[in-house]
Amino acid sequence: MPEGPIAQSEIAALTRRSEDAAQKNDREFGIVKSDLTAVRLQVGNLDQKVGNVSEHVARLDERLERRDQKIDRNQAQIIELLSQLVGKNPDNG
Repeated sequence: MPEGPIAQSEIAALTRRSEDAAQKNDREFGIVKSDLTAVRLQVGNLDQKVGNVSEHVARLDERLERRDQKIDRNQAQIIELLSQLVGKNPDNG
């Protein structure tokens, strides 16, 4: 039995809606995929920046360690000089 014109137009409308929904889903999937790619690039850039910061912190740590060692040496020299001066008359030179 042939379908009536109303049924055919309803089928055509449903088909169009289904195709429109499929196209919309494809577009939205493309947008999500593009956003995901952008996020991956940003994470990669942030990872690189964190690595650079870590290297910088390590260099600063080394510099601080050298400075602390120099301070320790200077303090030891001051203590040694002060120890040598203990009991000496400052007027005797």
